[in-house]
Amino acid sequence: MVMKVLVTGSAGVLGGSLAASLSASGHEVHGVDVREAAVPEAAHHVADVRDTATLRGLAAGMDAVVHTASALPSYPADQIRSVVVDGTRSVLDAAHRAGVPRVVHISSTAVYGLPRLVPTPEDYPQVPVDTYSAAKVDAEVVAREYRAKGMCLSVIRPKTFLGPGRMGLFAMLFEWAREGRNFPVLGRGDVRIQMLALEDLVEVIGTVLRAEPDVANDTYNVGAAEFATLREDFQTVLDAAGHGKRVVSLPIGPALAMLRGLERAKLSPVYGRLLSKLKADSFVSIDKAAARLGFAPKFSNRDAILSTYRWWTEQPPATGSGTSSREPWRQGALSLVKALF
Repeated sequence: MVMKVLVTGSAGVLGGSLAASLSASGHEVHGVDVREAAVPEAAHHVADVRDTATLRGLAAGMDAVVHTASALPSYPADQIRSVVVDGTRSVLDAAHRAGVPRVVHISSTAVYGLPRLVPTPEDYPQVPVDTYSAAKVDAEVVAREYRAKGMCLSVIRPKTFLGPGRMGLFAMLFEWAREGRNFPVLGRGDVRIQMLALEDLVEVIGTVLRAEPDVANDTYNVGAAEFATLREDFQTVLDAAGHGKRVVSLPIGPALAMLRGLERAKLSPVYGRLLSKLKADSFVSIDKAAARLGFAPKFSNRDAILSTYRWWTEQPPATGSGTSSREPWRQGALSLVKALF
């Protein structure tokens, strides 16, 4: 069935890829973002998702809304809460008032905080540990309110996703690799950190849009089925760069103290929850998505990170403010530290 779909955050990596995919499948796609977008097949509207009045007008007549717009963990705390929580309420209010029959809300596995159980299932307690994860939890509270009002609402919790267009902190690894530098990891780097290919995430969103209401109206973890240790996955990028460089271990205690000090001084983009997450295995159960949605990821961590790196090497050198995942994050003091590697 051809659908009319509104995609929020359509200038972002996920929103833009989703808009292009849905358009290629014959759907009528309308995107909304505070930035201009470059998906010629989709209509685009420049607006803030917190502008409820505008969102109500855009949601009218839609068959589905996919809410991908969000903030980054590096944003100021008040902005994170405003964009993530208030933005979600605005989008869902608009969809509810317009009678949109189906909504997909893109959440995050950050809602689990730093879980002690891996693989982490969907019913694991939500214990936020920072402003970003707390905002994601509260946005899901809003989503449940609208489910209670009768909305068919899918909540997708993806692991960190990678694919063409994605830079953020990964641009630091890519830059150091291309420059022929070693790359550091905390401790032995033997923790297993699950990621997700952008193509697999776009595919599962398409699946819930097509699913029967009783299947769609649920919450799903999504992540790669195949992933190695952080050392092994990062090493694939250094190998692809061809300089013979290696992932090198840093003493975890002193390295954490230094990075946390740089974060407090606003001299590093590496935020606290990420530092803590890198100390232990981090992966979620995708059994529920596999059983109910037929989710079968096509790509491993290695596939996702290498495809992103190859895309990155074909782009002109980029600088950015770090306000979106399409831009490399400012390395701050770490740009000086890399001379040691």
